[in-house]
Amino acid sequence: MKGRDYCVVPTVDPPGSASASPLSPSSPAALPKKKMPQRKWEVHPGRNKFHCNGRIMMARQTGIFYFTVALIVVTCGLFFGFDCPYLAVNLTPAIPVIGIVLFVFTMSTLLRTSFSDPGVIPRATPDEAADIERQIEVPNGQPSPSYRPPPRQKEVVVNGQTIKLKYCFTCKIFRPPRASHCSICDNCVERFDHHCPWVGNCVGKRNYRYFYMFILSLALLCVFLFACVITHIIMRSQKANFLKAMQQSPASVLEAVVCFFSVWSILGLAGFHTYLTTSNQTTNEDIKGSWSSKRGRDNYNPYSQGGIVKNCFAVLCGPTTPSLLDRRGVVEPDPTPQQYTMQMNGTGVRLGNYGAIPTQTTTVQPPAQPQQDLDDNHQQPASKTTESPETAKSNNTTDSGYSGYQGNTATTPNETASTPGALPPINGAESVASIVSSPAVLPTLAPPPAGANPPVTPVQGTSPPPRSVSEGDALGDDYNKGMSNFGSI
Repeated sequence: MKGRDYCVVPTVDPPGSASASPLSPSSPAALPKKKMPQRKWEVHPGRNKFHCNGRIMMARQTGIFYFTVALIVVTCGLFFGFDCPYLAVNLTPAIPVIGIVLFVFTMSTLLRTSFSDPGVIPRATPDEAADIERQIEVPNGQPSPSYRPPPRQKEVVVNGQTIKLKYCFTCKIFRPPRASHCSICDNCVERFDHHCPWVGNCVGKRNYRYFYMFILSLALLCVFLFACVITHIIMRSQKANFLKAMQQSPASVLEAVVCFFSVWSILGLAGFHTYLTTSNQTTNEDIKGSWSSKRGRDNYNPYSQGGIVKNCFAVLCGPTTPSLLDRRGVVEPDPTPQQYTMQMNGTGVRLGNYGAIPTQTTTVQPPAQPQQDLDDNHQQPASKTTESPETAKSNNTTDSGYSGYQGNTATTPNETASTPGALPPINGAESVASIVSSPAVLPTLAPPPAGANPPVTPVQGTSPPPRSVSEGDALGDDYNKGMSNFGSI
């Protein structure tokens, strides 16, 4: 319509509306995202992989572990799909139940061994490492060509047996008894047994019992599958020839081949770890012969409980120690360094960030004016000058961080003293002669002590600005009389 003015009023959509712009300040995308705290598993120095926010801990080389899982799952899947139906109808329905129980138990122990902390020992902090280095440093700090540093070993006695604790140069710690450093995971592990690529993790104090039960259950499962597959083929061959029975169930042939080549190694491994369990030894100790009688007559295993049953209970049924790694803990940031300022008579000098340096405030007093400098000040002729406030302000400020005496110049509301190093202005109610003859002022006129700053002399070719004295001002006359007395002291 004519005669009317129209204006467009912008509208702001609510944050939850569908028409809200993704770049508008009210949209969720434009809001700053809150930074999530960093967990300790994210900065773990070892060569490990973590999943589920640090709950799962494995070695980095997990290819063989996935092959192990696939081999077990595929073999058992073929068994439950082709052999179990025939055997459950023609032999006994208990075969599928036994197979399921063995499969579930084997997979649970495998995953528990692979996903748990084997007993990793945390590395030393910088303070702990420095303390250990101080213990083994050169005496008196004076190395000599004939000096040999002490061996980085400690000896402890366990059940009457002397055991050497070796120093780990990677973790900066003395490893506890039965611990060793895994070169694959780059960690020191308590009661280190070995690094098993089939489970994708180290085998140590916290997961050895699960590893042993995995090996034992896998051996039973492999034997059970092989026996059931051979039984299935034999039962089919009774109704037809052997070749025709193999053609009717090719999956059984594949299962038999896999189990045949696997059962021997698995049985041998289960038997070896059964021997280690009954004697309370580790694979690392058995390979090195730590408790072998060849090393000495009095050499024996100090960790043996004195019997097979007791050793089995100690290894398999003992309490599980808690993990020494706080994997899901929050990394505490370094304390923010404080900024420290040293004040020198109003001049701030900013220092660097030195962490724990306390705040310091230092006040520097100006040096006393020398006698010679004071004698020179009152001999200068006085003349009337007029300066701008900006010039007077710049002249009254020194670069050394403090103000000296403000010269022998009388000032009025319209005039400003501009000479650096002059005496302070005098109030009209005071007499210059009384100030000069005051006992409180006379001690300041003594010569400077030894070692004081030398007198400040003007540079050649320059002269101080002229003084300004108002004509007919009685205060200026008193000031000149006082300075004449000042020079005669």
